Amino acid sequence: MIHATAVIDPAAEIAGNVSIGPYAVIGANVAIGAGTHISPHVVIKGHTHIGRDNRIYQFASIGEDPQDKKYGGEPTRLEIGDRNTIREFVTINRGTVQDKGVTRVGDDNWIMAYVHIAHDCQVGNHTIFANNASLAGHVTVGDYVILGGFTLVHQFCSLGPHSLTAYGAGISLDVPPYVTVGGSPARPHGLNMEGLRRRGFPEPVRRVLKQAYKTLYRENRSLQDAIAVLRDKQETCAELAVLVSFLEHQKRGIVR
Repeated sequence: MIHATAVIDPAAEIAGNVSIGPYAVIGANVAIGAGTHISPHVVIKGHTHIGRDNRIYQFASIGEDPQDKKYGGEPTRLEIGDRNTIREFVTINRGTVQDKGVTRVGDDNWIMAYVHIAHDCQVGNHTIFANNASLAGHVTVGDYVILGGFTLVHQFCSLGPHSLTAYGAGISLDVPPYVTVGGSPARPHGLNMEGLRRRGFPEPVRRVLKQAYKTLYRENRSLQDAIAVLRDKQETCAELAVLVSFLEHQKRGIVR
């Protein structure tokens, strides 16, 4: 299960049925859960914890130092959950002490080639990052988000659950849940209706969210006025309450 040419620090914690390919390098503070497959030439460093049944493809760099000039060698962390697919040349950096000190990637994510996830990012579950999508530092990505190829996300932005970006999108403001955005700078282009259908959102819920989108984007309301209108209706729909909570807690402003 472990190739003879792999370089593994004796202090690393490797579960019994992990497979590690030729010339992979595993550092001292790395822990890898059962069933995970590490392909040839993968490098995993730092205080990095990887869960069960992940598949990490060749030439990925996992848990490297953050690309932040303030970083001074502190023992920051990277935590990756279960059943993630991480394709070729993906780079995922550890956190910094200026933030939470940890970068997190949840469960069941599909991360395609050349994706970059920078320091202190918090990625949820069931996301899809297409080739060359890049997150700057301190970005939060909700569950079921889909990033089109070559999407670029500015530091400290948040993308709400079930949102979708077109290829080449430039994100410099927060993207509300359920919304599709495209262009650079990104602009709203309706709801991610197909994604909501595929994930089993009932038609009445989709109808409520469609009306909420109109309130937010089509009725020439200020953001605060739109939030007030939606807040009055959130008791009738849990999915609408998710949108309202996101809007109330956003800090950078939203894509409009």
